[in-house]
Amino acid sequence: MSKRINPWVLVTGVAVGIAALVLTALGNPANMGFCIACFVRDIAGAVKLHTAEPVQYFRPEIVGLVLGAMIMALATGEFKARAGSSPATRFVIGMFVMIGALVFLGCPLRMVIRMGGGDLNAFVGLAGFALGILIGVFFVKKGFSLKRAYTVGSTEGFALPAVLVILFVLFLAVPSIFAFSESGPGSKHAAVFASLLIAMAVGALVQKSRLCMVGGMRDAVMFGDFSLLSGFAAIFLTVLIGNLILGNFKGFSTYLQPISHASQLWNLLGMALVGWGSILLGGCPLRQLILAGEGNGDSAVTVLGMLVGAAFAHNFKLAGSAASLTDGVYSAGGISVNGKVAVFIGFAVLLVISLMNISRQKKEAAKK
Repeated sequence: MSKRINPWVLVTGVAVGIAALVLTALGNPANMGFCIACFVRDIAGAVKLHTAEPVQYFRPEIVGLVLGAMIMALATGEFKARAGSSPATRFVIGMFVMIGALVFLGCPLRMVIRMGGGDLNAFVGLAGFALGILIGVFFVKKGFSLKRAYTVGSTEGFALPAVLVILFVLFLAVPSIFAFSESGPGSKHAAVFASLLIAMAVGALVQKSRLCMVGGMRDAVMFGDFSLLSGFAAIFLTVLIGNLILGNFKGFSTYLQPISHASQLWNLLGMALVGWGSILLGGCPLRQLILAGEGNGDSAVTVLGMLVGAAFAHNFKLAGSAASLTDGVYSAGGISVNGKVAVFIGFAVLLVISLMNISRQKKEAAKK
């Protein structure tokens, strides 16, 4: 594998950072211009899979990312309908990746955006994310595999994009059937078509560049290749510089960061769960959306697993609660007992999946 930096990766990283800053300026929550976990969670609330009122809004960014990736893949001849790589297992892993992300309060992409906003809690999350990736890479080296996917009918490849488009049209035409937050993160959003178009541009660029933080860290560990990881360095620097220019940067701190908590052990463990699960899936939540746009039915199933995981997280009070300051009273936020138990269940599930999907040939070789 080439170790040269791909200029498309750097361009995409800068574009994602700018998109996050612009979407925040247009109304998205602070340090949450782009967050796959948060946006999938909000969509789960909008379609009433959960009833947590502060996080219910149909985020056009998710639709835009998938459509942008699909259009780019079609234009370059890379759209290929395929499926059959352990879809049920991927669904379960997707659920626990989402639960881990919502314990931390953000996906790997938002983690980097939070870092660029000065949130030191996100740096703890990064350490956990790296730990989870190292665990996942250990099993990959031992022979972990969810087996190959196979070519299938084109309807399989277009299924998730079509469902998202139908929901988006309904969101525009019959908004009353969706739930809308009146306060909290779900009530803060950019204009609908600005969100859609910006996300489509990002989706197209990410599809072109193959940007994936999990893939980047995996490649760095396994092959010494930092090409993909350079894109996330570009996101971090772009967001940091942008916040400095816009006057939004207040210094690095763990205190009262937007939609963040300072329960550091659970920041670390939540993102460790995300990192491990994402290695097993072959990509982070952003990458799963892009692959679904390319026609990958297994990634589409993973996205559905993430949607259900978000519903579980809020229906069963597994998600982290953000620190707050109300009338001079500080609340540290953090993780409920339910959330802590869910994280450990997630680790146990991933361990079983990791062990049970090591190829027989690798097991026999290890015994010799």
